[in-house]
Amino acid sequence: MPDIFNALPGLEVPVGSIAKSVVQMWAETEASGRPAPGSDDVKATQVNVVLHLGFNTTSEDARAQFQTVLRFSQRYPSRVVVLCPLHDETGATEMRAKIYGECFLGKSKDDTRCVEFVSLSYPVSARKHLENQVSICLSTDLPVYYWAHRFSENSKLADYTYLLTLAKRVLIDSSIAPRDALTYPWPNPTALRDLVYSRLLPVRQTVGQFLARYEPSVLTAGLRSVTVTHADELGAESEVTICWLQRRLAACGADIKRVNFSSELSGSGGLGIRYDYGDANKYFRWSGDFATSHGEFEADFGTGRAALTAPASLLAPEVALSEAMFF
Repeated sequence: MPDIFNALPGLEVPVGSIAKSVVQMWAETEASGRPAPGSDDVKATQVNVVLHLGFNTTSEDARAQFQTVLRFSQRYPSRVVVLCPLHDETGATEMRAKIYGECFLGKSKDDTRCVEFVSLSYPVSARKHLENQVSICLSTDLPVYYWAHRFSENSKLADYTYLLTLAKRVLIDSSIAPRDALTYPWPNPTALRDLVYSRLLPVRQTVGQFLARYEPSVLTAGLRSVTVTHADELGAESEVTICWLQRRLAACGADIKRVNFSSELSGSGGLGIRYDYGDANKYFRWSGDFATSHGEFEADFGTGRAALTAPASLLAPEVALSEAMFF
């Protein structure tokens, strides 16, 4: 496994003096004239985020997710704990810690927002001490959001019962998680959120707004099949889109057991949705190319052809993170 702990930014400090080291870090930051949480104008910490980097995480990937949380914190000041587990065969026996802090200045001195990171490297054999260490690092009386990134097995993640039950939301990405992660019997399944579903918010909004102009019975009458086309790297997005369409069509009164739902690979750089009916003159088409941010609608529900162009995109990672956490 790559040494993701050493790949992350920050200053290594003794595990037993993390709190003292964080205070000293901010004091040195302020003394150097850089923004620091030393005044009453600074926005208080709003959330706790635990980013758990699983065994499948590479060093480059770890840095990318660190930056995602950093950008997220520009809007939601955060206390972040990054977990970096080690395989036992590394020979490590002790837990290591690293701290990092940064403040962001907005348009005025009243809009300063800060983030604190504590990264913890630990062998699996030391995991029994992790709960106590994480609880010390988190801000009390604030909600905890647990983001499990690239974990290799559901059963291994299930061992972190403390975080799975403590967290207000448990975030996973079904495009890189084990196949049955969304249906696994987690301790608090109602807290589970899929980042793929969150990334698709612009797609759900633009398709939903277009179809909302038609009566539900018009959309469902004679519907034979629904096909979602997708680029090779968007297989998970295709599956999640199909599930969303099934729910929405069922809410419109469709008997989805009589409708064939399927996905197909396409050569485009995005997603597409196609409704086919018993009447060949009735149809709905949407295609979105995320590489060019261009989308097109074409439909005829018996009242004449309608065509429309519209933007097509996925949410940026930090925006998808907030969508999964708070909505």
